[in-house]
Amino acid sequence: MKRLWALIAVAGVVLSTSGCDREKDRLDAEVRRLCALDGGVKVYEQVNLPRERFDRQGFIDFYRRTSKDPLGPEYLFESNTEYHRTGNPEMWRNYYRVTRRSDGKILGESTSYSRRGGDLPGPWHESYFRCPEHAGDAELLKQIFVKLN
Repeated sequence: MKRLWALIAVAGVVLSTSGCDREKDRLDAEVRRLCALDGGVKVYEQVNLPRERFDRQGFIDFYRRTSKDPLGPEYLFESNTEYHRTGNPEMWRNYYRVTRRSDGKILGESTSYSRRGGDLPGPWHESYFRCPEHAGDAELLKQIFVKLN
């Protein structure tokens, strides 16, 4: 009788995890597909700045992520998160764009797709998948704003 209950328990675990993995795999494939269409960083114009405009790590010193105008009065920084699926698992698209205010020219944009969750419940962190790996606001700014030699 104990073997029967053990077999039922194992079968329950296998059946409950197989649905999670399939949904997670399906969303990961969708993230890869969408990423191939428009994912990544696209720079249309680089801006050369003097060394004084960068911090010790080589990042621009005027970016304030939580500010109303994150890049100050010279550049417009826009971001958007669009959820394709909410709940568990969830999938979303992050989009960032930098525009020069003086002439309205788009300097660059970054698009990435992410999936989080879809795992068995437990005390561990949810799994996460993102494509492309190197995209986002920091990567976009690093590629647009470069140090003068």
